[in-house]
Amino acid sequence: MSVDSICKTLVAAVFLLAATSTAAQQNPAPYGAPIGTEAAKKIVAAALAEARKNNWRMAAAVVDPSGELVYFERIDGTQIASNDLALDKARASARYKRPTKAFQDAIAKGGVELRFLGMRGVIPAEGGVPIVIGNALVGALGISGGTGMQDEQVAEVGVGTTR
Repeated sequence: MSVDSICKTLVAAVFLLAATSTAAQQNPAPYGAPIGTEAAKKIVAAALAEARKNNWRMAAAVVDPSGELVYFERIDGTQIASNDLALDKARASARYKRPTKAFQDAIAKGGVELRFLGMRGVIPAEGGVPIVIGNALVGALGISGGTGMQDEQVAEVGVGTTR
C-alpha cells in the first residue's frame, strides 16, 4: 500500500468518524406522527408569552417532521425578515433532528465542521429546537426576532411545555 493510499484512507476515516459521532450526539429521537395544530398553538403561545414578558418582538413557526408549516404567529412590530427565519430555523431543526444551535457551534469549531455550510437548508443560528413527545420527534419550533440567545431562550420555553 502506498503512502498516498494510506493518507487517503486515514482522511476518509477521520471524516467518517467526525460525521458519525456528530450524528450520534445530535439525533436523539426517531421521527413520529406530525404535531397537530392545537399542540403547536400551545407551544407558540408559551414561547411568545416569554418574548412579550421580555419586551421582544418575535416570530414563531412550528413545522412537522418533514418541515412543512403547521402553525405560525408573530408579535406586531416584528421585523419582516424574522417570518422567513423562524420558518427556516424550524425546518432545519426538524429535518436534521437537532437544534440549529448545534450547527452554529459546529461551524464555530471550523475544520471538517464547515461542511454544514454546504448542506441544503442548514441554518447555523440559535432558535430552532426539535419538538420531541414520547421519544418521537413530532416537529420543531423556530423563533426569530431577537439575538441568538434570546431566540433560543424563547424557543426552549415553548418546547418546554411538551416535556
